[in-house]
Amino acid sequence: MDSVRQQKYAKLIQKELGEIFQREGRNWFGQQFITITSARVTSDLGLARIQLSMFKVADPKSILKQLSIHKNAIRKSLGLRIGKQARIIPELEFFHDDSLDYVEKIEKIFKNLNIPPEEK
Repeated sequence: MDSVRQQKYAKLIQKELGEIFQREGRNWFGQQFITITSARVTSDLGLARIQLSMFKVADPKSILKQLSIHKNAIRKSLGLRIGKQARIIPELEFFHDDSLDYVEKIEKIFKNLNIPPEEK
């Protein structure tokens, strides 16, 4: 269970990274539509694990690779934004959140079910 401090810090990071991705994201991963679904911070506030949702992306691993290449620039932009509010700017780890893919798969299964009508 995360502390209140960790939760507030994670929400701040999620909000600011979302704005950074909107403004500067095209420089890092082109025209792909990427959103931040969640952020979790370790108890020492030194590491933030960021879950990314990628819509209509053929190869999510290539996007994660691009983000790991530009991780320092992203962290610097984050530091410039939250430097007055936070003492520690955490290291960033990016992960693919595949929950939307799972939902699509389940919906497709339900759509293809053949349920006969109930007899009276």
